[in-house]
Amino acid sequence: MPSKNLPFKQAEYDARIRKTRTEMSDRGLDTIIVSDPSNMGWLTGYDGWSFYVHQCVILPLEGNPICFVRAQDANGGLRTVWMPDEYVYGYDEKLVQNLPLHPMQELIELLNRHGLARGRIGVEMDNYWYSAQAHDELVKGLPGVSWVDSTGLVNWQRAIKSDREIAYMKIAGRIVTNMHQHIRERIQPGLPKNEMVAEIFHSGCMGVDGHGGDYPAMVPLLPSGSDASAPHLTWNDDPFVSGEATFFEIAGSYKRYQCPTSRTIFLGRPPQRFIDVEKAVVEGINAGLEKARPGNQCQEIAKAFCTVLESRTGIRKESRCGYSIGMSYPPDWGERTMSLRPGDETILEPGMAFHFIPAVWQDDWGMEITESFVITETGAETLSDVPRELFIKQ
Repeated sequence: MPSKNLPFKQAEYDARIRKTRTEMSDRGLDTIIVSDPSNMGWLTGYDGWSFYVHQCVILPLEGNPICFVRAQDANGGLRTVWMPDEYVYGYDEKLVQNLPLHPMQELIELLNRHGLARGRIGVEMDNYWYSAQAHDELVKGLPGVSWVDSTGLVNWQRAIKSDREIAYMKIAGRIVTNMHQHIRERIQPGLPKNEMVAEIFHSGCMGVDGHGGDYPAMVPLLPSGSDASAPHLTWNDDPFVSGEATFFEIAGSYKRYQCPTSRTIFLGRPPQRFIDVEKAVVEGINAGLEKARPGNQCQEIAKAFCTVLESRTGIRKESRCGYSIGMSYPPDWGERTMSLRPGDETILEPGMAFHFIPAVWQDDWGMEITESFVITETGAETLSDVPRELFIKQ
């Protein structure tokens, strides 16, 4: 096989494995089966658009992890993981979407062959990529195993980013900064939304400073007018129109590391409520970022923002104000661990990264001004450089 151009040095992968195994040992787990593609990539380097079928990484307490993918994706594993070739296993193609046959039936054989079909095995029960059918097959096929929910075990090991990971996120931040600049230059009444999205994808893939961009973990979200009351609408071929606001929730991505950043653009003269809310949101973001320092809790960031928003506008924010980010695959760029919301008492530490999304969604309008940031030794460092304001284009 050709030499591999891994995104991290072997020492970093080794440290990740050791850290994960320490947590496994603390929980009394002999093996974990990791199906989250972000966790798979973080542990082994595996990188491919193959998460629409069953796949996983098997990590025992000793020995190399095993990458278990469908047969046609095995060459992708050989080209992207750090382990020797014999630790990439491609299961039979006849098992793909062909019930009652199932890939877990071959995974059971593999676990038996490696002496791992025993003890306490953790599986990611509450995950997009681990199905009820997969779990049923494992439980039926290995009745002597104690199956344990290990959802989030690996996710939490990813919470504190290495210097190299932060460097990748900063490149993603420069990419999304450039994407927003292109949006502001291109948007005008009459421009079909799909053409704008084509520009967004083009800018994101072109990257910056010789660094080519990856596909984001979520597609661009850009609802306008009353549709902006809904946070997760995408686009159509309708034109932008004067007298409406559109928020653009997009991300730069580099080596699968995400930097989401949202801004809102109003075409024409905005009503006073937009001006008032903009001022409150920006003030609230500043207050939240002041709380984003080591030793504080996640909830302190959210409380600082929400206090400003409600006192200035009377708007009470019910949804969370953000979440941990890092390496991600579709359909989500969050790490599914920490949240910036009241009640989350997680202590902030240097190297943690978040998308701070104190968005305002009302009955018939919405506004998003967000920041991605990393916790440093002294506070918060934002990852993109987009002016923190409501953009107005007459």
